[in-house]
Amino acid sequence: MTAADPVFDGVLFFPVTPFTDDDDVDVDVLAEHVGSRLPFAPGGVFPACGTGEFHALSAREAVEVVRATVQAVAGRVPVIAGTGGPLGHATEVARGAADAGADGLLLLPPYLVSGTTDGLVAWVEAVAAASELPVIVYHRGTARYTPEAITRLAANPRVIGFKDGIGDIGLAQEIVLAAEATGRKLQFFNGLLTAELSQGAYRGIGIPLYSSAAFAMIPELAALHYRAYTDGDEATRLTLLREFYTPLVRLRDETPGFGVSLVKAGLRLRGLAVGSVRPPLVDPTPEQESRLATLLDEGLALAERLQATTAAPAAPATTATATAVR
Repeated sequence: MTAADPVFDGVLFFPVTPFTDDDDVDVDVLAEHVGSRLPFAPGGVFPACGTGEFHALSAREAVEVVRATVQAVAGRVPVIAGTGGPLGHATEVARGAADAGADGLLLLPPYLVSGTTDGLVAWVEAVAAASELPVIVYHRGTARYTPEAITRLAANPRVIGFKDGIGDIGLAQEIVLAAEATGRKLQFFNGLLTAELSQGAYRGIGIPLYSSAAFAMIPELAALHYRAYTDGDEATRLTLLREFYTPLVRLRDETPGFGVSLVKAGLRLRGLAVGSVRPPLVDPTPEQESRLATLLDEGLALAERLQATTAAPAAPATTATATAVR
């Protein structure tokens, strides 16, 4: 890392991409969504990534989302733009994100195909060369990094981080050790779905940061979890896992793609008109949405109950109902 590279101190916020009724990106709602979460002290904002439906955005739309996010954040925390997919698409978005004022890139996997370590390293370096932005590589899907790949990528000063979305703890540990052996101080992230549930294990292997889709829809509780995690308040952290995150994961696992769809539904329930997900994702059924509303109400009540017994910073005033944001 260099002095100019972003450093993250706080839960990593992955906003959704709102769409209008005509299926256009709604930059006004996006600005409201991002701005309303900043008082909860995210460590960074990651627009047009997995939760932001990068897979369903054109290059123009992805850059539009990044630009609107940069404007909403106004320099208060780092903005890391998603890119990836086909090489031409990835380099086009990388250049556009740089022009839009992003502070870095999260490099999602290449489209459809996978290659050798040589090919994957060359792909990362080609995207990194498209702009001056620092790059965090995302380990999942067709992008499966080995300790050798990370050792080689650590020699590229533009590569500053590694996000694990596979969940092989042994391999992740080997990758952390390989990076440390190079002398580079890469930043490591847990990027599994609902990462709060697995972050205790990741912390133990030297991966201290994690992404949070829950922060997008219920920042009151997600910020409380992060403070309990960093303060070593295991009683509070485990209570949150038991009473909110575990039931959320059970609901999430009912339908493929609900790692995104539930977050959008939760935002709609709380009064923010973010629209539906784009295909091939699907929205929850009315019955699933009803259960999500109950879970959000219970989560807000839980956060309010625990807030008084933790050192978490005061959150903006809210009413503890699922329709309380606007």
